[in-house]
Amino acid sequence: MSYSAHFMDFKGSSIPSSMKKLVVTKLSPNFREAVSVQTAAVPTPGDADLLVRNRYVGINASDINYSAGRYDASVKPPFDAGFEGIGEVVGLGLSASSHYTVGDTVAYFGSGAFAEYTVVPAKESVPVPAVRPEYLTLLVSGATAYVALKRLADLAKGETVLVTAAAGGTGQFAVQFAKQAGCHVVGTCSSNEKAGFLKSLGCDRPINYTTEDLAKTLRKEYPQGIDVVYESVGGSVFELAVNSLATKGRLIVIGFISGYQTASGIPPIRGGTLPAKLIQKSASIRGFFLPHFLSDYKEALGSMMQMFTEGKLVCEVDCGDLAQEGRFVGLESVVRAVDYMYAGKNLGKVVVEVAPPSVSNSKL
Repeated sequence: MSYSAHFMDFKGSSIPSSMKKLVVTKLSPNFREAVSVQTAAVPTPGDADLLVRNRYVGINASDINYSAGRYDASVKPPFDAGFEGIGEVVGLGLSASSHYTVGDTVAYFGSGAFAEYTVVPAKESVPVPAVRPEYLTLLVSGATAYVALKRLADLAKGETVLVTAAAGGTGQFAVQFAKQAGCHVVGTCSSNEKAGFLKSLGCDRPINYTTEDLAKTLRKEYPQGIDVVYESVGGSVFELAVNSLATKGRLIVIGFISGYQTASGIPPIRGGTLPAKLIQKSASIRGFFLPHFLSDYKEALGSMMQMFTEGKLVCEVDCGDLAQEGRFVGLESVVRAVDYMYAGKNLGKVVVEVAPPSVSNSKL
């Protein structure tokens, strides 16, 4: 028995011997096809680790890229899925106990989050004041918007910023940070309800592309072009963004969700004229992948948490209360939550409640 077992709160939190987790058993961008719920032993944390009982886990568009094996071709199934979770510490290793104790509430951005319990290195854990799903929105979605705009956008007051999929998990943050920088913000969305939500965030011009022609609207209302685009859709929306750039415009690519469900994972674009278009406008396209910017992560998280605490940041969470089969509760509903997001139904960040709060922990 490892020393860390002495730090497992078996009585206080009644840790079972087994748990459920989601395992990728077959490489596929169809998440429902790729994963299965399995029973496994609850892992024991190593010396510098925490054992976290997950209360909420976050759904990301990239979950299906991961299940399709697109991030690391050398990783073969079976492997665990899920990038972010929040919960309480129920066990920990000896050296981890110098910073944490049983009952602490933490969030983390790592792998294997789609499980009832996850072992997380203490140094990768983020202490949070409470197990609220809003804190989960900051780990990937919030941090992506914060760091991408800070590092790559060169935002200046008075510039026009276009956010695609603006009412989604990361779009909601891009809208708010661009407004904080004194910019005029345009946001695309797919319903009037989402347009109303964007207005409430301070978005100057929400465009519901199901009722308005996006290309025509941008040409007519922004003839000078768009200074910065925060782009996550790809395909035809990416092409439209390129064509809409102002002189010295910057297009930040944080993803291309429209292609993730396809076999290649990449939506087709007509790229032949791209160099000419960029030169004509002295414009640039900049890619952003959060793991390349981990040196900015701590500051981003600290800053966003403070803003949220002070009521200066909206962290909209969608737990599926309006979904056809109801709220996303339990690991079995992760698949449903992924489908819900890909159907474009979510308003804010999609979050699954893994387990109800434990009665014994007053912090919850």
